Amino acid sequence: MTLKRWLQSSAVALLATTGLALAQPGAALAADHMGGTLKLTSTSAAGTVDPGINYTAEFWQVLFVTNDGLVAFDHTKGAASNSIVADLATEVPKPEDGGKTYVFTLRKGIKFSTGKDVTPEDVVATYQRLFKVSSPNAASWYNVIVGSDACLKTPATCTLAGGVVADDAANTVTFHLKQPDSEFFDKLAVPFGDIVPASTPAKDLGTTPAPATGPYMIVTNDPQKEMILKRNPYFKQWSETAQPAGYADEIDYTFGTKPEDEVSAIENGEQDWMFDSPPADRLVEMSKKYPNQIHIEPLFAIFYAPMNVNMAPFNNKDARLAVNYAFNRRSAVNIYGGPRLAVPNCQVLPPGFPGYKPYCPYTMNPGTKWTAPDMAKAKSLMASSGQAGQKVTVIADDQNVDPQLGTYLVSVLNGLGFQATLKVISANIQFTYIQNTKNNVQISVSQWYQDYPAASDFINVLLSCGSFHPGSDASINISGFCDKSIDAQIQKNLVTAVTDPAAAATEWAVLDHELTDQAPWVTMFTPKNLDFVSARLGNYTFSDQFKMIFSQVWVQ
Repeated sequence: MTLKRWLQSSAVALLATTGLALAQPGAALAADHMGGTLKLTSTSAAGTVDPGINYTAEFWQVLFVTNDGLVAFDHTKGAASNSIVADLATEVPKPEDGGKTYVFTLRKGIKFSTGKDVTPEDVVATYQRLFKVSSPNAASWYNVIVGSDACLKTPATCTLAGGVVADDAANTVTFHLKQPDSEFFDKLAVPFGDIVPASTPAKDLGTTPAPATGPYMIVTNDPQKEMILKRNPYFKQWSETAQPAGYADEIDYTFGTKPEDEVSAIENGEQDWMFDSPPADRLVEMSKKYPNQIHIEPLFAIFYAPMNVNMAPFNNKDARLAVNYAFNRRSAVNIYGGPRLAVPNCQVLPPGFPGYKPYCPYTMNPGTKWTAPDMAKAKSLMASSGQAGQKVTVIADDQNVDPQLGTYLVSVLNGLGFQATLKVISANIQFTYIQNTKNNVQISVSQWYQDYPAASDFINVLLSCGSFHPGSDASINISGFCDKSIDAQIQKNLVTAVTDPAAAATEWAVLDHELTDQAPWVTMFTPKNLDFVSARLGNYTFSDQFKMIFSQVWVQ
């Protein structure tokens, strides 16, 4: 998913020397911390709140505490947050028919925030709706469901006949898959899999929230001003791991505040958390005065520059290779915050991720890590490409570090002989804008953060043919890369992973290197996460999947 984070290089030494400590929960009983209003702030909203469509970390954090799927990622911290637990279902079912059939029994008594019971028909309609609204990963994640081929061909009439079957009498829903899928539960546990009422319109809900099942529901949503969440009156905790009750009575999310003002508001106790990372000129002050309010956590993510392989000049592979060899990843790391806050990366997968095997061909002395740009190689490739003089526009959003990265990328392109310029557009629309082929985007600045801990979440989601939807705002394969041979290998390995995860990991590494060699984009670096919180915020809980869990922090 996409996410924006920023920290400038002047912070590196400070963060290394201040001995920052994580805030620890007090000894008081949890009940003593119930109530109050958790105050959040961001420079901008993150588009639609439709759980079947939104694909941003900013709003996935919100949906994590408002809505539920059949299964969920454990709402806790550390490695356990990667575990799948039963949510609306009574248990995580065992596979049947060689891993092609799963029968989920729904918990009884769970209601939507409208007061309506959650039923098997709601589950069936939810998955039909993913195809009807062209959910970003309908063709790459949920195409494993029987009946999905017809749904992809004619979304409006999608029934998933024979694929998702409700049994009201037994209170069950049965999924039939075309083939085993080792990541099936992961795909059900992200917000795309959140169950919504069968009556939900088959169109983007936009600013109108779907009825909630979690402890909070969105009651106000103005993307130009604020989002307000209040307790869901029909919520009763059914699982402490899947969807624990929240501490705060209300969550107020303010949009449109500049990062420097966000920092001041947190320091003054007017806000509790900021989505954006602090500007560099505030870090000395923060590090000296508020070290215990800073939390740094590892991330499985990449910053990258997707190149459109279907239009000039980057439909020429030599041109794409030239950019990769010329790009100084150390410069990009320094723009972001230096080596303590980011690591140079050349490949699709981030370091430490399942299937990751270090590989960097785009450097002096190619091998396992990036050391320096190879300008001689880059200029040779540029000459052979015949693309010198081509006009190129780099698209970046207007928030955080993206404009600086875009500016640097323009300088790299101009150094190679392109006529490059930068176009900065609102962060509210940039992510969908660069996906839609109608906008003729040649190259852009983007980020990708794991949806769940599997190599396919980068390889299959970002670079498979099924993730490329020309003319759509939901075409997450931004470069438009589609190689039928590589695609076949991806699909084959998804099956291998069901019975032989070790062999699959080896094959994912091969595919990672193969895709890196095709150069559909420039991978810049892998970042870390920095949160700045108020002095009153306690029980800081960071999930590998959804970052700080809003329901599990307290403010009194």
